[in-house]
Order: sequence, then C-alpha cells, then structure tokens
Amino acid sequence: MKTVLITGINKGIGKALAKKFLQGGYFVIGTYKDGNIDFNNENLKAFQLDLSNSVSIEDCIKSIHAFDRKIDIHINNAGVLLDEEETSISIDKLRKTLEINLIGTSNFSERMIIDINNGGHLIFISSSAGSLEEVPTESHSLGHYPAYKISKCALNMYMRTLVMRLKDKIKVSSIHPGWVRTDMGGEEAPISPEEAAEYIFNTAVDDDIETGQFWFKGEKYPW
Repeated sequence: MKTVLITGINKGIGKALAKKFLQGGYFVIGTYKDGNIDFNNENLKAFQLDLSNSVSIEDCIKSIHAFDRKIDIHINNAGVLLDEEETSISIDKLRKTLEINLIGTSNFSERMIIDINNGGHLIFISSSAGSLEEVPTESHSLGHYPAYKISKCALNMYMRTLVMRLKDKIKVSSIHPGWVRTDMGGEEAPISPEEAAEYIFNTAVDDDIETGQFWFKGEKYPW
C-alpha cells in the first residue's frame, strides 16, 4: 500500500484530498493545526502541526519519523490568506503569511524529503495568485491580497530550486487548485473541494509527469 502525506486535512481541499486518496487505496498521513478530524479510517493517521511554530514542526517531524512509514507522495496543502481585503502591504501580515506559506512549508518539506521514496512526488498547492503573468489581470481582485500573492510566487520558486537537487529521485510540482469553495475561497467559488481534489490526485499519481512544472487540471499553468 502506497502512502501519501497531506498537510491540513481537517477541512477544505486537504480534507477532500485525504478522502480521495483513501478511496484510491492509499495510506494517508495527515496534519492539522487545530480542531478535529471528523472522519475516521483504519488507513489514516493524523498529527498536529502549526507551520508558524518551529517547535510544532519539530515535534510533528519526530512523530512522523517514529511512525516509520516511507512516503510516496507528499502534498503541502496547508496555508493561509490573511490580507484578502487589502491592496497595500501590511508588513505584519506579510511576515505571518510568509512564515506559514513559505518558511514553515519549506522547513517541513526539507525535513521530510529523506522519507520520500525514490520515484516519489513532492507537491506544493500554490495558486494562480502566484503567477507573475496572471496577477496583473482583473482575475485577482485588482491588487488585493498582496502578501498572499508574494508567498505563492515565492513557493513556486522554492519548488523550482528543488528540481536539480532531486533530479532522477523525486518529482516536484506546484499545482493551482482553482477557485475553490472553502473557507479561503468563499461560497461564490465555482469549484468544489472534491473536484479540485480529483485533478490534484490525478496529477499527483501520474508517473510520467514532467518534474518542476506548475499545473492546473493536468495542463501547464503560466508562471
């Protein structure tokens, strides 16, 4: 049985992804910041993780290592949007956003690479908000949430820095999930978490996928 590690499985896309991989016959190792996991499965193991806290990251890594299960797919899903209504930079919100979406995610990923099997896949749930080509358009609320946009653009670059390091060992990808009906995306979003999970799953399990690319629904997305 193959194993997937997914951060942020207690709600939204992460929850839908966990259920999709369980249905696909995977063992799921999940993380959550707070709250409860409101679904159970014998092939699910969850650990607490706060990506803004280095001690929490250390404790979670130790717990996963002690669980002693090699990973085939690692999906960095957890993230925050703290400046949705703002059009100029709040340094405090930028710092907090980068701490979770970039620094904490990078820290956690770096520590988990050793547990990913050769031929495995390391994935970052990014956003079209991180696309240098897409952001100037009206599709991103005319300049709103700059800290979030900066964090996702930086996350894409982190993914790209891994390409040569992990060449011929582990594939790496960024995935834009679309505008999804979650706490972050809002009720007006056209894509359900289950629909997003479906094509993220298909990209994640594709053995022939080109490493180091930015994807949306199986197609390359503009940087």
